[in-house]
Amino acid sequence: QVQLVESGGGLVQAGGSLRLSCAASGNIFSIATMGWYRQAPGKQRELVAHITSGGTTNYADAVKGRFTISRDNAKNTVYLQMNSLKPEDTAVYYCNVHVLVGRSYTPYWGQGTQVIVSL
Repeated sequence: QVQLVESGGGLVQAGGSLRLSCAASGNIFSIATMGWYRQAPGKQRELVAHITSGGTTNYADAVKGRFTISRDNAKNTVYLQMNSLKPEDTAVYYCNVHVLVGRSYTPYWGQGTQVIVSL
């Protein structure tokens, strides 16, 4: 089994910064894409950013230039540095990690971490 543990959420004023972390542990042979999603109240879960095993990144338009995704393969950990936070960034943030299980990659989700951005 694979476990994902997220940390780093919290309450911050607009313009502030937070850094989210998501560490994967368990029966892990290989990890492909790692990413962050978020879900605001009353809205669907949406992609924030993801990063491939080779380091290629992709961002939602709403966070480009403000958020940076990175990964530490030795630690099986993905990070999301969030700068210039806005109230509309308020959401529960979930990490998503594709882990090689057997012969295919299986997506796993973190438990979610709350980010609240106040005016």
